[in-house]
Amino acid sequence: MAKTRTRFVCQECGAQQPRWVGRCPECGAWNSYDEEREVAAVASPGSAAEPVPITQVPVHDAVRFSSGSSEFDRVLGGGIVPGSLVLLGGEPGAGKSTLTTQISQRLAEAGRKVLYVSGEESPAQIRLRAERLGAQSSGLLLLAETDAEAIAQAIGRLRPEWVVIDSIQTIYDPRMPSAPGSMSQIREATAAFMRLAKGQGAAICIVGHVTKEGTLAGPRTLEHMVDTVLYFEGDRFRAFRLLRAVKNRFGSTQEVGVFEMRSTGLVDVPDPSALFLAERAENASGSAIAVPMEGSRPLLVEVQALVAPTPLATPRRAATGVDGARLVQILAVLERRVGLPLSKADVHVNVVGGLEVEEPAADLAIALAIGSGVRDRPLPADLVAIGEIGLGGELRSVTQVEPRLREAAKLGFTRAIVPRANAEAVKEVPQMTIVAAGRLIDALAAAFPDSAGEQG
Repeated sequence: MAKTRTRFVCQECGAQQPRWVGRCPECGAWNSYDEEREVAAVASPGSAAEPVPITQVPVHDAVRFSSGSSEFDRVLGGGIVPGSLVLLGGEPGAGKSTLTTQISQRLAEAGRKVLYVSGEESPAQIRLRAERLGAQSSGLLLLAETDAEAIAQAIGRLRPEWVVIDSIQTIYDPRMPSAPGSMSQIREATAAFMRLAKGQGAAICIVGHVTKEGTLAGPRTLEHMVDTVLYFEGDRFRAFRLLRAVKNRFGSTQEVGVFEMRSTGLVDVPDPSALFLAERAENASGSAIAVPMEGSRPLLVEVQALVAPTPLATPRRAATGVDGARLVQILAVLERRVGLPLSKADVHVNVVGGLEVEEPAADLAIALAIGSGVRDRPLPADLVAIGEIGLGGELRSVTQVEPRLREAAKLGFTRAIVPRANAEAVKEVPQMTIVAAGRLIDALAAAFPDSAGEQG
């Protein structure tokens, strides 16, 4: 027999309560609780699996196949694993459907059987997008369906190697009393696709929407059920998109894929640093080059700073692409430890290209860009800056300095200011002069050698 009980589930974060509440105590969302019926099956006696020594467990290497996109393969850990369940999330308009359509087309062109299931668009709409992307392979099969049972039957009948479910929020199980998009429906549909992937060996990619907070709907449910969780990041008004893995049972989560959105679709960017610096203005004040790490890949990005006097009692601090609290901290160190007059000036900092730079290794580049903006003098065009700034004005060492310097040298940069501890540990980098600095004021003096001791 089965027992039925009622519960209330937050549609934003998946939290459960025995009764309806107006505001979710977990995520703070208002009016997000819906009533759902939970069917709990009564356990019946049956055969149990026998434990075996770990040394006797057979191991089979997963034979990956390429998606046709080097950046997509990089994030997955080397290619698509048969029988895996991949969750792809991202903001509306980021390009999730474009990416999955292009991957499906390339796999179909390679002779693999591909099924694209859409619960949001008709086959005609998908074909219009495919024509724009040049995806016209007859091996790409389309199915407009939201019934999980009908989709499972189609997968069992066609035996595809790659399946796209766009999106999981539109799929429903008719045996469940709750509405499509609810936590119970999403959970049951994902579990059904997981069984299909493991039972038939098909690689299934489910597309998931994000909540207002920018996380996948039902993260505690979905992220624990799937093999790989990918986030597709990017502003619809900017050309660049980043694909990150936050969970990967078959590879590293330290990789990131870079794409450029064009009128013909998404294009792999094998050398993103050159693309980010392509439009850099020469001899412009308030510009510095940072070398953050995106996974195991160093990227060179331009950090711009604009410092302007303000009549307001409280100056404005605006940050795009960097953490606002981090910017305020760097400004305080510049004023207190270096003596730059910033208390009566607005400061705007921007990372060119729409990239989000979060690691502290970009602190020194941000500080040098602000110093250049205050003095209205450009930094040397061949200079990069790497280092974390402490509250005492000291420069702290960062990790993976040598790969960062080699990437900078590859793009023609010949000078680098790094923390003293890193300079002592790093090996010689060809065609790169490494300048060691123990404190922020020393780094500014090295960047502006003819103005030593100048303040403001």
